[in-house]
Formats: sequence, C-alpha cells, structure tokens
Amino acid sequence: MIDGIRHKRRVHASIAELIRSSGISGIRLMCADSDLTPPWGTKGLLNRTGAKIREDKPLSDEEASALEDWRAAHSYVLNTFKPLLWSRVRGKKIVVAQRLKRRFTIIDKLFREPKMELARMDDIAGCRLIFEDIISLETFRNKFHSSRFNHKLKHEDADKYNYIMQPKSSGYRGIHEIYIYNVNTEFGRMYNGLYIEIQFRTLCQHAWATAVEVVSRITENQPKFDKGDD
Repeated sequence: MIDGIRHKRRVHASIAELIRSSGISGIRLMCADSDLTPPWGTKGLLNRTGAKIREDKPLSDEEASALEDWRAAHSYVLNTFKPLLWSRVRGKKIVVAQRLKRRFTIIDKLFREPKMELARMDDIAGCRLIFEDIISLETFRNKFHSSRFNHKLKHEDADKYNYIMQPKSSGYRGIHEIYIYNVNTEFGRMYNGLYIEIQFRTLCQHAWATAVEVVSRITENQPKFDKGDD
C-alpha cells in the first residue's frame, strides 16, 4: 500500500512539474471560443489523459492542459451553484462548505477505480451541507427536492448514495447526490452537463468523517477507502 501511495505521489509530482514548465495553470477557463468549445477539449481527450495517468505514461502539453482546464471548469460550476444553496439555507442553522477536488485526489481515484474514466468522474466539484441533527437534514433535503431549478439529479433513485440508511463498511454516514449542471446563460451553457456533488451530513457525522480525513493525511493508513490498520 505504501509503495502505491508513493507511486501516485510521484505521478502527481511529474504532472505538476509538466504544468509548471509548460505554463499551464487552468487560466484558459475564461478564454473559450465564441462557439462555446470547452477549453478542456473532448471527452475522448480527457479519458485518454486519465488512462495515461493510470498507466504512468508521460502526458503531452495538451493532455496536461486538459486535466487542469477540466478541474478548473468545476470551480466555475461550484461558484455559480453555491448561491442556489445559500438562498435556501438563509436564516437556518446549516453550514455550507465547498471544495474542489485536488489534483492528487483525482489521480488517487483513477488508481483506486481502474474502470473510472476521467470524463465520468462526478465528484470533482462538491458542496457540503452540515445540519444540527437528522430531522433538520431530512426536512431541508425534502424541501430541496421539491424546489424548482434546472439542475437535475444524475441518478433517478434519490437514495442511491444514502449512506445514512446504508452506512459504508468503513462506518461512513452521510448522503451524496450528484446533480447535472444546467443553466441558460450564454457563457454558462458551455458547462452544462458537468457534475456537482452535494453532501448532506449531521454535525456528528461530519466530525467522524473529518477525523478519518485527518488520519489519512498524517499516516499511511487510508480508512476512508477500507485500507490500513483494521
């Protein structure tokens, strides 16, 4: 396991060095062509990039740029989706947080899930809602599902990733929902079809998940992914 982690860190470092030496930084995000051609290119290019990362093959400038622009695009999705959440939590004791998946974490997921294609990775952009208790979580979530907006659930079963009803073997509890981004603005339409993950947790569940994240950061154990010391 330790060798595997070191290998992924080496792959991450080599990509980071390519990005630095090539001047690639994801800044092309706002420089799309007028015909709304995505700056990250095609799904085929993304999937080839993901496959080469998994096989530890060197990336071309185009592939490294695609990875960075793909990740940066989800930052736009986050920043425009979050106001939707803020408008619904106003006046309520609900914590709203967001995170953009780090490059190393994207690489780690490609290794952990050999069949995962980069273009299908649906949790690069993520928002988290933290509630005082289960009742307030369920009340808000039910109202959120009945709200009117263009973004649609990726999965028909709203409880497909309900890890409160069915906790993970690691002990993790929470609810994940994947939404397909959909807006009508001229520039925003370029990002339609990208995914954003919404996580629902109670304070207690968040404390547990945070503790697991800390263990994963400061040791070689990965309890989050059922890897490490039992």
